[in-house]
Amino acid sequence: MVIDPTRLLTILRGQGIGYFVGVPDSLLKDFCECVSQNIEGDKHVISANEGNAIGLAAGWFLGTGEPALVYMQNSGIGNSVNPLMSLADPEVYGLPMLLMVGWRGAPGWKDEPQHVKQGRIMPKLLEALEIPYFILDGTVVDVDGLMAKALDVMRLRMTPVVVLVKPDTFAKYASVAHQTENYPLSREEALRIIVDCLDPSDLVVSTTGKISRELYEYRKSQSTSGCMDFLTVGSMGHASSIAMGLSSALAERRVICLDGDGAILMHMGSMAVIGQKASTNLIHIVLNNGAHDSVGGQPTVGFGVNFVRIAEACGYRIAVSASEAGDVLKAMKDIRESDGPCFLEVRVNKGARGDLGRPKSTAVENREAFMKACESRKRR
Repeated sequence: MVIDPTRLLTILRGQGIGYFVGVPDSLLKDFCECVSQNIEGDKHVISANEGNAIGLAAGWFLGTGEPALVYMQNSGIGNSVNPLMSLADPEVYGLPMLLMVGWRGAPGWKDEPQHVKQGRIMPKLLEALEIPYFILDGTVVDVDGLMAKALDVMRLRMTPVVVLVKPDTFAKYASVAHQTENYPLSREEALRIIVDCLDPSDLVVSTTGKISRELYEYRKSQSTSGCMDFLTVGSMGHASSIAMGLSSALAERRVICLDGDGAILMHMGSMAVIGQKASTNLIHIVLNNGAHDSVGGQPTVGFGVNFVRIAEACGYRIAVSASEAGDVLKAMKDIRESDGPCFLEVRVNKGARGDLGRPKSTAVENREAFMKACESRKRR
């Protein structure tokens, strides 16, 4: 039996939860859609990263005396360990909050490789952190009772409490179209233009999600091995740092990072380090569709942020934005003829093909093929 998101939201509001923050997750997308449609704008914040969300919940409690709900994927616990332990923990400030965590890779559920271990160790990790947790799935009959108990523990102990949500827990919630921009290119079309501008020896680091999947599919359609591509399947927000480290290690090769707006927002501080310290062979490209496209299409603040000015302020030697195919081609030509680090934002429409595939190779196989390519081919 699946749980009606509206019912759960009503339970939470009845228990005094009035502020909702977090990073979207595919397992929670129906609940998040329900929150988006029923919670007024200033009481619902899609945060840059999960640690950011913990801070928002802490500030809300300090100002109101009421706990907030923080939603995230279980991989986001990694981003939030520091503020959970050094800020919210009962042995520090004791700031109660309820964490609703999508349990990707839960035992018995098939998932992508980056979620398998995290899913397996999730309960033990929470136990090590001494964070009380409850499990919510379609077998729970007394949802009201489970949430009441979780909130009682939270208030009594003045602590964060986690509700682990298993796959297929929520009933479908009718979504409404979020505000989008009408750009000439889809993300996949823009990606193909960019890839066609690369030299055979260029190395590519692509961010987690549909960008890596689309890159994989395009290489396959071109009958190439894709060995020049490091497909980052996890660690959202860190592809640009991987690319910077790679560019430092292989100064004779050009390195291209294919990033997303949600990913770059998650750890934007890396742009400052890249701008000041990166090698001249690094090109940082952000495909900005203003959405968390891989987990349900929830909006980011990507279209409200001037990434070009940020890149310029951080020290990138060239920073440009494009949305038309011709402008992307011109920008790629200019960037390839310049010393880096260089930055290109391409504004695109959200959405992806329904038949978009996933890489067939394992993460380890991708690593091995990529490292061999790094060793065997020099920049032309």
